[in-house]
Amino acid sequence: MESDYDELDRRLVHALQVNGRAPFSTIAEVLGVSDRTIARRYARLRAAGVVRVLGGVDPTALGAVLWFLRVRCAPAASVPVAEALARRPDTSWVSITSGGTEITCTVRTESVADSEALLLAKLPRTARVEGVSAHSVLHAFYGGPDNLVAKLGSLDEQAVERLRPPPVPHRPGPVRLDDGDRKLLAALATDGRTELEQLATLTGWSPTTVRRRMTELRERGVLYLDIDVDVSLFGIGPRTLLWLSVAPAYLEEAGTALAGHPEIAFAAATTGPTNLYASVVCADQQELYRYLTTRVAKLPAITHIETAPVIRTVKQAANRT
Repeated sequence: MESDYDELDRRLVHALQVNGRAPFSTIAEVLGVSDRTIARRYARLRAAGVVRVLGGVDPTALGAVLWFLRVRCAPAASVPVAEALARRPDTSWVSITSGGTEITCTVRTESVADSEALLLAKLPRTARVEGVSAHSVLHAFYGGPDNLVAKLGSLDEQAVERLRPPPVPHRPGPVRLDDGDRKLLAALATDGRTELEQLATLTGWSPTTVRRRMTELRERGVLYLDIDVDVSLFGIGPRTLLWLSVAPAYLEEAGTALAGHPEIAFAAATTGPTNLYASVVCADQQELYRYLTTRVAKLPAITHIETAPVIRTVKQAANRT
């Protein structure tokens, strides 16, 4: 990987994390290279599957519920069951962990009633599935619009400020999506850099309406820009999942501290047998050991910790809303 990609590639990816729809001319100016160089580098990285700008949707802003599922099964069943879960439009981050005996995934349900149906009827039903535990996400400390690249990137604060888009005010309240919104979000989920004119054609709106509606969806907390990136570009290894138990009085403090660790890609408070979940990325096993015995060991009131190395990621971010 180091021989194929260089520091300019990493700086470009960091720039896209800051502002996924920034014009190539703006990125080129900040990075001190030509527009053509940036366009060529981005095309190469995207074609290789190293980076993809996408429009993320926070389903909780639409009243949905997020679940982490842990599906225990026989090793020979893990791949077909994981692939069956990955084919579902409501799943993301489907991974095989724990030496191939467990599958973890994120599932979106549209309501509490739908959550009950998910757990009772919609999961793969096979004798090879030995057990399922479900953890509802109560609060995300890090994740969604917060991306690990923000911690790994090498752009200085001045460059980040030049790239950062203007903030949008938060407008609370219910959100209703129409067919045009769904077409807009589906297009952005595939390519977050889709041009306004193309989005206008897909939705039947004018480019001005597209721009306005994108702003409104961001203000409502529904839409955010994210990047799907191969973190090995930054020289780090695969993910390890952490399931922690924290005394309730210290959950907020521990979760906030965890979110600030440079190794953390995602962290959330959950229901279930454990109440704090995290996705960790370290360069190797030795670095993971150091992380667990230093930063994690200093978290307040940790009573239990379980680690689950990811041995295969079957599906990453969901492609549909």
